[in-house]
This record gives sequence, C-alpha cells and structure tokens, in this order.
Amino acid sequence: RLSYFLWSTMPDETLLQQARRGKLGDSASREMQVRRMLSDPRADALIDNFALQWLDLRNPEAIRPDGTIYPEYDPNLARAFQQETRLFLRSILRENRSILEILSSDYSFLNERLARLYAIEGVYGTAFRRVTLPANGQRGGIIGHGSVLLASSHPAQTSPILRGKWILANLLNAPPPNPPAGVPALDTKPSADGRALTTREQIERHRSSPLCARCHVKMDPYGVALENYDVIGRWRTEENG
Repeated sequence: RLSYFLWSTMPDETLLQQARRGKLGDSASREMQVRRMLSDPRADALIDNFALQWLDLRNPEAIRPDGTIYPEYDPNLARAFQQETRLFLRSILRENRSILEILSSDYSFLNERLARLYAIEGVYGTAFRRVTLPANGQRGGIIGHGSVLLASSHPAQTSPILRGKWILANLLNAPPPNPPAGVPALDTKPSADGRALTTREQIERHRSSPLCARCHVKMDPYGVALENYDVIGRWRTEENG
C-alpha cells in the first residue's frame, strides 16, 4: 500500500524485507520507510497521480481559451502552467516544507514565458527555476497559478462561480450542492444606463434571487476575490474597459 500510493509501482526489496520482518507495523520503522521513499525520484508519482488529480489539474489542455480574446495561449503554455504547479508541489514534498505554503508562499517555479505572463522581471530562457516572487501580493500559493485559474474559468471569461466552487471542493472539502432545476444563466444585459457589467456585477445581480443566494453566498466571496486574474492568469485591474 505504501509503495503503490507513494511510487505508483511495486515495492522495492528494502520495503519487502521490512514487511517480511513485520517492521511496518511499528510506527517508527514505518515513518523511516516513508521518509526514504519520499526522497526517491519515484515519489514524483505522488505529485502526478495524487496531487494533480486532487486539484483537477491532470489534463492541462482540457480548457481551450478563446483564441480571439487570448491569442497568447497555446498548448505549450498549458504545459508550462502544469509544470509550475508540479515543481511547486514537489518542492514542498521534497523539502518537507509547511503544507500552508500551498496557500501562501513567496516563491514559485517559472521560465521566461510564464514570468513574462505574470509580469515578473529577470527570468530568461526556457528552463524552469525557483523564483522569489515580488512583494506586491499578486502571486503566491497555487491559487495564483495559471493552471488553477485556467481550470476554473470559461473559455471566454472568468467565472467567480467556478473558482469559488473549486476552492470549496478541492481545498476546503466542502463542495456546494448541485444547483436546483430551473436556475437561470447569468444575466449579461447592460445596466440601466447602458454600461456593460463586469462579471462581478453580473454575479451580484444573479445572487439577488433568493433561489440562488443560498449557495452563492458561500461560493462567490472566494471566486470574486480572484477577479484580478483573467482566464489565463494575468493580473488585471479592469474588465471590459
């Protein structure tokens, strides 16, 4: 069980010997084996086959942003998003760092293309490396990763509903119930003065219905807090001008 969970493959001879001798029933011996196994390159499988599945990030090309709105996006960027998250989680695992860094950290793993997308200077070349993030608070932790922001968006626009649901389900283990039948889609009509509404304003209009408010009051604060990120994870201060 240890081997197939941590390595996604059969146990090695050392672990088999420990099992034959009954050592794995002892917590100290078992911990020693876990530490040994986590230091082995085979433990990368724990990231690919557990962590990325937990976070719903195993298929980086599942969401294809609208090419007219996001011409910068291509499959290489999708793979770069996933690689950032993979290296970040592997660092926490290998270096035995605090699990809280998943939510808040002062570093990530970037190459030039990702750094340019995130408006971080001083990173050049295609190789990924550990980068200390600026102190402006725009990045830090997986919630600021392009992989997560893209996976919780629609192809043409962000979705505070999807992002809030992602946080509730994947990080807080409190998934919201399915919406009741007959719930309308977001009302995208302009305001009374003809102004185009931001996604946040559309959500607030939607939540004004008692039928919708019960679930949205839990989801929306998380999702709306991420509206500074567009579909592909760039920082923005305006939407629709």
